[in-house]
Amino acid sequence: MVVWATWATSVGSNFKGKDKSEKGRISPSTNPLQSNRESRKAVVFMETFDAIRTVLAVRRFKDTPIPEPIVRQIVEAGRLTASGGNSQPWHFIVVRDKETLRRLGQLARTGPYIPQAPLAIVVAMDHSPLANSDGSRAIQDMILAAWSQGVGSNWVGYNNLPEVNPLLGIPEEVSVLAILPFGYPAEAVGKGQKKRKPLGEVAYNERWGEPFA
Repeated sequence: MVVWATWATSVGSNFKGKDKSEKGRISPSTNPLQSNRESRKAVVFMETFDAIRTVLAVRRFKDTPIPEPIVRQIVEAGRLTASGGNSQPWHFIVVRDKETLRRLGQLARTGPYIPQAPLAIVVAMDHSPLANSDGSRAIQDMILAAWSQGVGSNWVGYNNLPEVNPLLGIPEEVSVLAILPFGYPAEAVGKGQKKRKPLGEVAYNERWGEPFA
């Protein structure tokens, strides 16, 4: 995600106050003998980690269209996701029509805010033993790709949206895993802060219960 620096310049005010010397973060080497290629790899890694570190659910959107290159990048992030046996059991339906977005908001009990978004991507899955796992990976990749461009999203629904099939002409044998509304956040979200358990409560070293240093 080499666009992070550009995005951070435009909306970085959302994350003011962030401690740049935060322990555990990896910074590019300052060794002057390090090749440009190695340095670039380190920078790209940091951009990806920062997207993971700061992404939060967005449920209020500006009515600002998302540029087509960014939309394509989001969908490409889903398409390029790894899947079990490289089965790629997914289908991504990009919805921009306002009436269809309104209907999706009605059909998804947890997504009444969908019509606020300028577009939504409906993730439909072929039946396979790993469909939920593969689809979830693709969804997270799309959310992160969007966030790196300053576009917010949230996961709506979970395999309980059969009414969406006839609305979008999806075959009955294909299940709708989720609806992902995408749009620019209507307000600052989280300012880079997340409520998460400390690492020591969820990570162990070699055996359960052994502190992860």
